[in-house]
Amino acid sequence: MMNKAFSFVIVCLMAFATAGCNTGNDFIRLEGSALGTTYAITLKTPPGAPSGFRALAEQTVTAVLQNINNSLSIYNNHSLISRINRNLTQETDSLFRIVFEKAVEISDLTDGAFDISAAPLFDLWGFGFERKDNVRTEHIDELLPYTGMDKFRLVGTLMFKEDPRGSLSMNAIAKGFACDLMAREFTLLGVTDMLVEIGGEIVCKGLNPGKEPWRIGVDSPVDGNVHPGEHIEVVIRLTDKSLATSGNYRNYYIRDGEKYAHIIDPRSGYPVNHNLLSATVIADDCMTADAFATAFMVMGLEASKSYLQDHPGLGAFLIYDEKGKFSTFATDNIITDL
Repeated sequence: MMNKAFSFVIVCLMAFATAGCNTGNDFIRLEGSALGTTYAITLKTPPGAPSGFRALAEQTVTAVLQNINNSLSIYNNHSLISRINRNLTQETDSLFRIVFEKAVEISDLTDGAFDISAAPLFDLWGFGFERKDNVRTEHIDELLPYTGMDKFRLVGTLMFKEDPRGSLSMNAIAKGFACDLMAREFTLLGVTDMLVEIGGEIVCKGLNPGKEPWRIGVDSPVDGNVHPGEHIEVVIRLTDKSLATSGNYRNYYIRDGEKYAHIIDPRSGYPVNHNLLSATVIADDCMTADAFATAFMVMGLEASKSYLQDHPGLGAFLIYDEKGKFSTFATDNIITDL
């Protein structure tokens, strides 16, 4: 798995993002920073909305992000997940339970390629809170006995650990869930056309200001590409769906001439070593897309293609290395401009 804070899908060519675009007066855009990343939300003011609708929308964004931060952020020492990780509580809240149960489901579906209990492994390899200069087999062997979704059980509202050293990280799924939650709240306010983007994870509803499907640009997985939108590999048309991307080209380090990317196979404890560079997944909800994008990066190209063939409800655009050049694979349900 990986820390999704460093993997982005670039929202481009959409209203408010392109110079000279006629956005229309009935659309508003909200931007800011939260959850260790940025967000950008474009939505159409619903008919009959009060004159203070923008303020109401801003309040909605703040409330949703605060609730996610208080429940699921490992970077908030006072959050629920942080307190569970430190064995200060077993009691959970509704947001934690929704995401945990989805994580268990996708872990089962992917034979453990997606695993939110792999947090200690990220720390070991230098992609969490700690970093060891040299990772040896015995270090991994020490951690594996208390990682794995079978080491955690949710019974009613209580979380039980098999080993108190175990810890969870929902970085690879929480932003997708935050997008879903945000879109749901705006739907309750009567919004039918919107694009919600948090840290690159996206929910699209209805149409953009040009009355067309939303257009989402996916970055080319060039090593060190830290400027979103500078190198676009493909533009995907999307409506009433969710999208998330995972990749290994932004968060990595070089040691002794070898690249160590932040995509860790939770089953082996080692960084993955295959030719899949970027996985963009389209699903009905963003939490699912978020988790499967991570899982596919762990599984690799051929296993991901095989899984997609057996699960036509998912869409995917995969970018991989083929003899030193980028090649792509797209499912039939992906609509692209490039």
